[in-house]
Amino acid sequence: MKKNKNTNVDKKINKHDKGQIFVKVTAGVLAILMVGGTAITLVYALM
Repeated sequence: MKKNKNTNVDKKINKHDKGQIFVKVTAGVLAILMVGGTAITLVYALM
């Protein structure tokens, strides 16, 4: 029974890790877009 419980916990942790990776990648892409948009806005504003 202990092996089964550990296997279930491991599967849940793996799914949670994949979700965390997806959230971090999405947050990174959005952060890059925000910084890029701000930089482009400043460049056009100062021209």
